Amino acid sequence: MAKPDNRADNAEKLKKMKENTKHNMEAAKEAVADTDMSREQKKAVKAKNKRRKESMKAFDAEIADEIDARKHGYQKER
Repeated sequence: MAKPDNRADNAEKLKKMKENTKHNMEAAKEAVADTDMSREQKKAVKAKNKRRKESMKAFDAEIADEIDARKHGYQKER
């Protein structure tokens, strides 16, 4: 039998995931600036950071949804 869905700490988990993504993005920027990468490698890192930036926007939306759901009481999905 499946465990019941526990959304009580989803917002906190999402915030931590966003923080980790931001940290990885900053580390990648430093790596591009401080290391001798090929042009292709730099392009790949910059593209990945662009995707990370988009993910951070999605985290913000999900966090807002979770906080709203918490305020209004969680409804079981059918």
